[in-house]
Amino acid sequence: MSTALVNKIIPFSSVDGPGNRTAVFLQGCNINCKYCHNPETRKVCISCGECVAACPAGALTIGDVPSGSYVLWDPAKCVQCDTCIHLCRHDASPRVRRMSPEEVMNAVRRQIPFIRGISVSGGECTLHPHFLTELFALAKKEGLTTLIDSNGTVLFEQLPELMSVTDGVMLDIKAFDEKEHIAVTDASNQNVLRNAVWLAEQERLYEVRCVIAPDLYDVRESVRRSGELLLPYYKRQRFRLFRWKLIAYRPMGVRGEYARQRVPSQQELRELADILIGQGYENIVLI
Repeated sequence: MSTALVNKIIPFSSVDGPGNRTAVFLQGCNINCKYCHNPETRKVCISCGECVAACPAGALTIGDVPSGSYVLWDPAKCVQCDTCIHLCRHDASPRVRRMSPEEVMNAVRRQIPFIRGISVSGGECTLHPHFLTELFALAKKEGLTTLIDSNGTVLFEQLPELMSVTDGVMLDIKAFDEKEHIAVTDASNQNVLRNAVWLAEQERLYEVRCVIAPDLYDVRESVRRSGELLLPYYKRQRFRLFRWKLIAYRPMGVRGEYARQRVPSQQELRELADILIGQGYENIVLI
């Protein structure tokens, strides 16, 4: 059975898909969004130990194994003050657990029957396709729906076993123009747009997510072109129409060097929504 590093499990979430859901966040990401709101999930802890002495609750200690020292986290002592992640210079967190799909599912079962399903995010959860496949298979046995929140850099069409137990994908389109996408994330968006089309064709695209950061890319052009790309598939869908979520960049949680970007106004968000409405889309969420 596979394992993955789990950053956190939110028992009840109303913003990670339809209905009440348990949201699972895996550690580790393969891109570098300049507006990342949870940068502590980007990298794996290198056990430098700088956070240990700073922990006010004594929840962190240094342990030893034959390969060297590593940081130990005691959830029972942790007060969730976030001192360790604010201090970390490596975009990581010591507050992670290596878990199997069954261990995660045990945590999810505590919420049944008060949830409709589970959603898995990151970091970038599709870097762990075997783990996701096993976890979703277990969730399906419990009658739960399964959603993936992804940056779209891993091709879903190459993961048939995972897709067979996945009900939908919440896909980030960081920027439509490839040069702008590279400027925002340090990565190409070729797979992202390919995924968007493939998921829409397969009616597995639950939601398109766009973080609106006007200082980083041409937000109007990106929304317009993204809408144009997916509109043919939206128009021919009969039962599983995907929605758009336009999320305003906010400085909370981002790394210090990216915390001074302009926050878009509600009027700007409404204008972007009007672009999509004018193209024929109906379900648009502004956050």
